[in-house]
Amino acid sequence: MDLLIFAALVIGVVVLKKRDQRRRILLLGSHLARYDIEKLMEGLTEGYLRVLGEADVERQAQVWSFLDTQEVKLRDQFQTFATEFAQEDAALTRVSKLPFALPFATTLFPAATFDVRQALQIHAQAIADAVENRERRSQKAKAFTLSAELFLMQHTCHWFCRSKAVASARLLARHKTPYAQVLASVAPATRARYEALLQGR
Repeated sequence: MDLLIFAALVIGVVVLKKRDQRRRILLLGSHLARYDIEKLMEGLTEGYLRVLGEADVERQAQVWSFLDTQEVKLRDQFQTFATEFAQEDAALTRVSKLPFALPFATTLFPAATFDVRQALQIHAQAIADAVENRERRSQKAKAFTLSAELFLMQHTCHWFCRSKAVASARLLARHKTPYAQVLASVAPATRARYEALLQGR
């Protein structure tokens, strides 16, 4: 009998977890569906790899010019998306900082949460800063920083939809880069703001 009760509890937790994750995926997806953010990000990531391997200087300059326009499109779309998402109810946008997904975690452990709306605003500013490149860094250095900013933003989205553990695993599988390395590679201002949010400061 005890085993049956335990099994029922486990099944109940799994069902509730999946329901919560489905709600989060639908919420984020309903906003992202209006934009080409994922497509632009993939295009930039592939474009950076291609241009860095291009030997012809003239062809390389043409590709960089094209990527510059794609960066601006991504910056503008992500800013609009983050501003729009900020209108969502705070009760729906809390993210558990627990390493694993747990039903009702944001309600049961409110101190161990952060607001994804604020995280998206941090990412929007970070992407804009990288694209504008006020420090006049080389195209290669700019691409490296912007890639890290985009990977961190993607990690946040997966964290919101699933859990930190799943987000980190996807980051490693998709981009061959650990979460700690991405966090170390973003701009210092991004890292400071992001860590302050996670620490509740």
